[in-house]
Amino acid sequence: MAGRKTKRGTSGNAVNYVTRNQALKRLQLHLGEFRRLCILKGIHPREPNKKTQGQKTYYHVKDLSFLAHEPLVAKLREQHAYEKKVRKAKAKRNAELAAALATRRPTYTLDRLVKERYPSFMDALRDLDDPLTLTHLFAVLPAEGAHGIPAAQVAMARRLALEWQAFVVRSHSLRKVFVSVKGFFFQAEVMGQSVTWLVPHQLPQVLPNDVDYRVMLTFLEFYQTMLRFVHFRLYHMLGATYPPRVDPKLEAAAAGITAIMTDLAAAGPTKPVASALAQLPALRQLAPKPVAAVDEADAPAEAAAPAGDAPSAQGGSSDSKEEEEDALSIDSGSGSDSDDDEAAEVDSASGDEAGGVRPDTEEAPASSRPEAGEDAAAVVEAAPADTAAGGAVGVAHNDDDAICATLFNGLVFFLGREVPREQLLLVIRSFGGVVAWEGDGSPVDEADESITHQVVDRPTQGHKFLSRTYVQPQWVVDSANFRVLADAGRYVPGATLPPHLSPFAGDGPDGEDHVPDYQLELQRLQEAAKAARERAAGAPDAAFLRDQADADAAEEAPPADAEQPAAASKEAAYLAELHSELQAAGEAVAEAPAVASPAAAPTEEDALVADMLLPRKKRKLYASVVKAQAAKRTRAETLKARAAVAAAEQK
Repeated sequence: MAGRKTKRGTSGNAVNYVTRNQALKRLQLHLGEFRRLCILKGIHPREPNKKTQGQKTYYHVKDLSFLAHEPLVAKLREQHAYEKKVRKAKAKRNAELAAALATRRPTYTLDRLVKERYPSFMDALRDLDDPLTLTHLFAVLPAEGAHGIPAAQVAMARRLALEWQAFVVRSHSLRKVFVSVKGFFFQAEVMGQSVTWLVPHQLPQVLPNDVDYRVMLTFLEFYQTMLRFVHFRLYHMLGATYPPRVDPKLEAAAAGITAIMTDLAAAGPTKPVASALAQLPALRQLAPKPVAAVDEADAPAEAAAPAGDAPSAQGGSSDSKEEEEDALSIDSGSGSDSDDDEAAEVDSASGDEAGGVRPDTEEAPASSRPEAGEDAAAVVEAAPADTAAGGAVGVAHNDDDAICATLFNGLVFFLGREVPREQLLLVIRSFGGVVAWEGDGSPVDEADESITHQVVDRPTQGHKFLSRTYVQPQWVVDSANFRVLADAGRYVPGATLPPHLSPFAGDGPDGEDHVPDYQLELQRLQEAAKAARERAAGAPDAAFLRDQADADAAEEAPPADAEQPAAASKEAAYLAELHSELQAAGEAVAEAPAVASPAAAPTEEDALVADMLLPRKKRKLYASVVKAQAAKRTRAETLKARAAVAAAEQK
């Protein structure tokens, strides 16, 4: 007996999915209200496998049931009915009634929706990229009534953007910066989560007419509520009050995050930072002196001065060191601490350039002089390496957080009027430097002798100070990305800049990615800075460690017979025995094949067999991956060939 035939349209996609018009009728909402509700609740259209009603927009019935029980639906209906009253009063030309009704418009909050969509704080941090990007976008947009962009929304976006930047500076969590045509790409590491956002260039914005700004404002409305939750939690983790108080004078002078940083600097340090500061005097007494700063009989006192710029608390733990630098660098927003001032005076007096110590004006420390049998080239690079390490010369080379917090420690930057001040201020202060500029809120004037670097973007300067280094803005970004002080001679005003390397593009395996020559140069500078930090921390040299490891390996090496794997030796013995037996039987036998080593590379036949054993779907996916890798290698080889041709033409 055959089963009952299912009637068409009573099961499957025809029941599980409805069109947008059907959803509007079911919820009794207008299109604008339905779109707004979906954005706030995080409901997106679905793509069914079979579209039963043609090419239309579909929604799942469970999503509609989820929206039907939302209390915000009643608020939207109430607002729609209230707008009718306002329009009716305006139509009757009753201005007083219309104004009174406008002040009593129904309101709602989105706090419950934020808690619903992000149950934990880590969920909010993972989804912070889009909110920050959209907030920074509206922070630079003009408040135009023609497009429906209210001034209050733009002001709130500007405030939230400055609060986030102030937290990044306060916590020294900035890790990557890249400047592109779209704007500045930043990446910060907050509680182990990487947060990436885009800041547009501060240029006059032309608003296109083909963009629905109501949709963007709805997203912005939810993102602003979410960011206030996140900022509240982050600021209380730092021991600061939220919302922070803004200095009205600095805000009127467009000082940017400096207006908020004044309040953050006044806030007391967190409990871990306070305990670290309490132990700081004892740590300084117990800390060993850097190797390059040890005075010897044949070394003058001036030779040990540059090496003394390293922090003296390097003997303490890495956690207390990081917390100490976190507190000191923020509290010195308008001026450096005593150690930084001394370092700046030594740098200005010695006349060192950012790219390295000049060998004709300063003698190398006695501890770095070559002895019998020592590599002279490594000793020659020791002095520039100390300068390339920057303020993080006394920090452990594997502690990236501490290096980022102290890279520009002891350096004072003066920003020209033509450079993007707000973005450079974020980068420099996040990496431990002090920033000055022309105008209100600047800690020092342009003629101050403590300034070590002046960032300009003009080929010629009216007046130059011989006690400071003039660089272009790219020097700050490249130095921050590679954790070293790059050669300032490549970034002098008016010079052709080296390629701006993106920190978001990593090196692929087997040389799949093209590595520019300048990146190799910066990587060598990184290795030199790493060695300088190891020397300053009293660690043995890398060459000594390699020699010691080779000697230990030679002493502990087993006999040659024991090195062969057990399986390989048994197989070889079996083949040899079989070969001898066949020879004794008088059969013509070819030479016994050699046993393949376990680490031998797979042949084409092995790859073909492995490909045949894969299922069809995985085989196609694997083929697409192999094709993409081949195209990547071809692209890298093409770029290398072009670079070789360009180098030959320059010669």
